[in-house]
Order: sequence, then structure tokens, then C-alpha cells
Amino acid sequence: MTPGLERLAAALDTQTGVRRLWWAITAVLVLAGLTFVVNGADGPVNPTLGPATTSTTAPVTFSQVAFRISTAPGRYCALLAATEAQRERGLMGRSDLGGLDGMVFTFPADSTIPFVMTDVPVPLSIAWFSAAGRVVGTADMSPCPATITACPQYPPPGPYRYALEVLKGGLVRFRVGSRSVLTVGGTC
Repeated sequence: MTPGLERLAAALDTQTGVRRLWWAITAVLVLAGLTFVVNGADGPVNPTLGPATTSTTAPVTFSQVAFRISTAPGRYCALLAATEAQRERGLMGRSDLGGLDGMVFTFPADSTIPFVMTDVPVPLSIAWFSAAGRVVGTADMSPCPATITACPQYPPPGPYRYALEVLKGGLVRFRVGSRSVLTVGGTC
């Protein structure tokens, strides 16, 4: 072959090689796209749209506990928040106490953790009690919708072991004052 024909043959071979490479890449991309569509990118068998995050933990449930306050006659019944999950949930989303007198929070050791009213739709009053059951302090707390990113905190005036939440103004019913002593325990 003449040098000009050799160059033409080499150019044709290069063009053919480029075309073959382009077709091979295109075929791989088309097959990958079809595989993605058919298999759903290894997604669930029946995908559905749902909340952005899902929880695999069981819903928080509360038991009931009896309590007494030395300055008020009688025995009362409250929801008991004794675990960390129960204390974190508290009365979120509840607009009433379901016929109970309040919610008692118990802690395994003295605490100074403030309370927050995130997603609690009703105003509450709180009383903090020491390990001996003596009043540490009280406060009225305002509702804070879940849409608010920084709800006000209600810190106790000192370390406490128990907290009693009631509907706002309900501490008057129990005559909670500086001499009150809380006793928690027993069935309702």
C-alpha cells in the first residue's frame, strides 16, 4: 500500500474504534439506566412516601402512681414518668390529664435539668421536690408549639428528685407551699 492509503486506513480504523467505543459506552449507560428503573436501585419492594424520619422504638406508655402531699388531705393519682424516655415525652401532645391529678416525674439521682413545654398544648404548673420530698420550688409554664425551635426553659431553683406537673393553677388544690412534703408510691 502507498503511504497515503495507509494513512487513510489508519484514520478509518481510528474512527471505527472511536465509534465502537462510543456505542459500547452508550450501551452500558442504557443498560444501567434500565436496570435502575427495573430494580428501583435496590429499594424496597413497594416503596411509599412517608415521614422523613421513622422511629423503630415502641411508643412511650405511662403507668399510674399514687401520691400524697402533706398539706392536702387525701391521696391522688398521676401518670408516672420514671424512665428517661417517659421523662422526655412528658405531657407532649396531651390537652388533658385523662381524669388524673397530674404527672409525677421521678429521677434516680438529684437533678437540675430544666423543664421545657415543647408540644404541650396547655399551660401547666410544676413543683419540684427534693429526695426527702420537700418543696424546692414551683413555676407556671406556658405552652410552646412544636413548630418553635427554641422553647423557654423552666429551671428549678435547686436540685430536685421529683417533679409534679398539673394543669396551671392546680398546685393550689394540693396546697403546695414551703412546708409541703411529697410522698410517691402505691397504686391508684
